[in-house]
Amino acid sequence: MRVNIDPELTDRTSFYRLLTATVVPRPIAWVSTSSAGGTDNLAPHSFFTIASVTPPVVQFTSVGRKDSLRNVEETGEFVVNLAPEGLFEQINATATDFPRGVSEFDASGVEREQSLRVKPPRVAQSPVALECVLHSTVRIGDSTVVFGRVVHAAVDESVMVDGHPEMSLMRPLTRLGKNEWGTLGGIKEIARVPYQA
Repeated sequence: MRVNIDPELTDRTSFYRLLTATVVPRPIAWVSTSSAGGTDNLAPHSFFTIASVTPPVVQFTSVGRKDSLRNVEETGEFVVNLAPEGLFEQINATATDFPRGVSEFDASGVEREQSLRVKPPRVAQSPVALECVLHSTVRIGDSTVVFGRVVHAAVDESVMVDGHPEMSLMRPLTRLGKNEWGTLGGIKEIARVPYQA
């Protein structure tokens, strides 16, 4: 027997919790931005994926009007930093609702690194950083989807094996439901089966 839930008859928070507990695991875009006034911002966004390969475009969703979204709208640039397991507590700390004008880098003790193609800094200890310029935004309800064209990728040599990022070395975190986070478990590998007529 199933429990039937009508989103039209369910309060926003309850249905949000249902969605985020069902659409799992979600990769984390640890987004760094800079305001027009020069304050660096850093926040994890777990509504994140690839939107296009050619051109390379990634997307994250701002639920509500958060500083990440405001800064991207002001400057047209951002960096998606991979959220590694080793920085778990710092990643969580950057999700704190600090007042505008407070840098999460400074408040959470996260070391910056200068980006190559955009103004917002990268997270120095993140193994992968995707430097992006704003492609477009789409407003959907109370959220805004931000699309960014990747103009530079910086990958730490320590996580590369045969020219490719290695999952077991990157140790990416994911978000689950409630206050739950996922770490990298077992990895299964299987080749796709080509169709043969």
